[in-house]
Amino acid sequence: MRPEGDVGPGVLLLHSWWGLTPAFKDQADRLADAGFVVLAPDLLAGRRPQTSAEAELELAEVDPNETAALVLASIVALRSQTDDPDGPVAVVGYSMGASWALWVATRQPDSIRAAVAYYGTQDIDFAALEAPVLGHYAEVDDFVSEDDLVFMEAQLRLLDKDVTIWRYPGTEHWFAEIGADAYDGTAAELAWERTVEFLRRA
Repeated sequence: MRPEGDVGPGVLLLHSWWGLTPAFKDQADRLADAGFVVLAPDLLAGRRPQTSAEAELELAEVDPNETAALVLASIVALRSQTDDPDGPVAVVGYSMGASWALWVATRQPDSIRAAVAYYGTQDIDFAALEAPVLGHYAEVDDFVSEDDLVFMEAQLRLLDKDVTIWRYPGTEHWFAEIGADAYDGTAAELAWERTVEFLRRA
């Protein structure tokens, strides 16, 4: 997706385990409207699970090495289309995509200028991470425990990383995804405003 004028900084958009749904394509359009060149790769190769049980089964069939290669190749492709082909891009991920966003920001620090994670965590050594991190998390989450989130945030802060974590009262996992049972429009819009402001600063 391209903004008006066809040029701008790049944002890699990584979807959750529901696949590259129309809702995520709409998110790509919104980012383009905000002035960014957006690439949203299909991490599930066309799969569109309808339930969490189906999503777990589909995800188990995906080779993580292939997904990693796709994410890395997508960054190369995106950079070539931005206003600064030699510069880094930002990455925004949701749930499963958030884990990949944090992974790639750490594994390829020269390629990522900012990382946004929606209710997803990562348990890796963040020492190489250079990008600032913005996180949006639910108050009640069956997929991300409070211990997981506190541990990740503590690791980032102990390494003196630039991290901002927001928690949204009364929300659950998927609160920012239109069409999800847990969708919360008020919280989603607030998170979106914070995300766009963060990306523009970065």
